[in-house]
Amino acid sequence: MDNMAEQISEVGTAISRLNEIHGDVAVPRNVRTKIELIIGTLRDGGELPIKVNKALNGLDEISSDVNLQPYTRTQIWNIMSVLERLY
Repeated sequence: MDNMAEQISEVGTAISRLNEIHGDVAVPRNVRTKIELIIGTLRDGGELPIKVNKALNGLDEISSDVNLQPYTRTQIWNIMSVLERLY
């Protein structure tokens, strides 16, 4: 993906989806805290590949949480797919 506007849009999509998960009361508190950190990472200034890599690492860690509902895990994987397109 070469177009900077497309990349910014994809990051915005990922942040929006992460906010949806963060607002879900069924999601464990520790996962919501990690999601807050990931959203902050994606909003920070800096190089896009570095931000995406940090976010993907955090999301991978979250997706292996045993207390996560299957639907939420699928949402996390979908967000990871969006971010992986930015690599």
